[in-house]
Parts: sequence; structure tokens; C-alpha cells
Amino acid sequence: MGDKAKNPCVSICKLKDDICIGCGRSRDEMKAWKGMKNKERKAVNEVAAERLKQLGKAKKKKK
Repeated sequence: MGDKAKNPCVSICKLKDDICIGCGRSRDEMKAWKGMKNKERKAVNEVAAERLKQLGKAKKKKK
């Protein structure tokens, strides 16, 4: 049935605008993680990865 989605947590757990700067998940996504099915987790991981990219771009622009 495909690969198991990995938890993206990197134990930073600091929120900026309700998004974790460590893993890119929203507070609600973090709370719901244990109850999610693998397909849902994979979707969250994709969105979270994109959020982290956007956060990285925003940090570079501030310099």
C-alpha cells in the first residue's frame, strides 16, 4: 500500500502565524496527526514542505 508517511517533526515546535517553523505543519495538523490515515499524512507533508520553502524565502528577503 505504499510507504508510510513519516512525521516531519524536528522537535523545534515554534509557531509563527500558527505554522511550526520546524516542520511546516499548522497547529491543527499537529494535533490531528495521530488520528490521520497515511494518505492524509502524506498530503499534510506535501503542504508542510511547501510552507517551509515559503518561510525560507521570507527569511532571505528580510536581510
